[in-house]
Amino acid sequence: MAEEGKNLNAKVDELEAAAKKYASKDTVISIGGYEFTPAKLMIAAGIVSSALGGLYGTFEFYQDYINMKKKIASYAAPDLSEFDKRLAVIEENSQKGADYTRDIKTDLKNDIRRNESVTEQVERSVKLAQRETEQEMRQARKDVREDLDKARGEVNAIRKEMADARREISREVEVLKKEVDNKIQKAIDNPLANK
Repeated sequence: MAEEGKNLNAKVDELEAAAKKYASKDTVISIGGYEFTPAKLMIAAGIVSSALGGLYGTFEFYQDYINMKKKIASYAAPDLSEFDKRLAVIEENSQKGADYTRDIKTDLKNDIRRNESVTEQVERSVKLAQRETEQEMRQARKDVREDLDKARGEVNAIRKEMADARREISREVEVLKKEVDNKIQKAIDNPLANK
């Protein structure tokens, strides 16, 4: 255990020495005859990893292209005969619906024309009845006025006759009164003459 601790301490010391050696900005690393600083080495590593990533993406794209080419080559058009049959039935039903709608439209137009004709006849009948009623009312008013005028004339004639009759009666009463007064006067003047 103590020996493992010594080995571990030795490893840590080696790593610290390597870090000091390679992490310094003045450190130069030689690879294949080329000398690199740690910063250049990091930039080179980034360029290499980008290039490798681009190559991998191109490879994947090429694989997808090959797979798609195989699928397109093996593509078989689906059987659409059932679909065509259904489409024909739908078109037939659509045509029947259009014909039915046209028939309904024609029937409605005919019904509207018939209703308009009946309405016009009713309006004409109402106007004619109204004219006849107004004419009858005018005639009735005229007849009533004539009857009233005739009745007024008759009443005036009766009043005149009654006035004339009163005057005649008054005159006859006066005449009778004078005769009676004369007879009374004669009787008073000569009481024995009438016996």
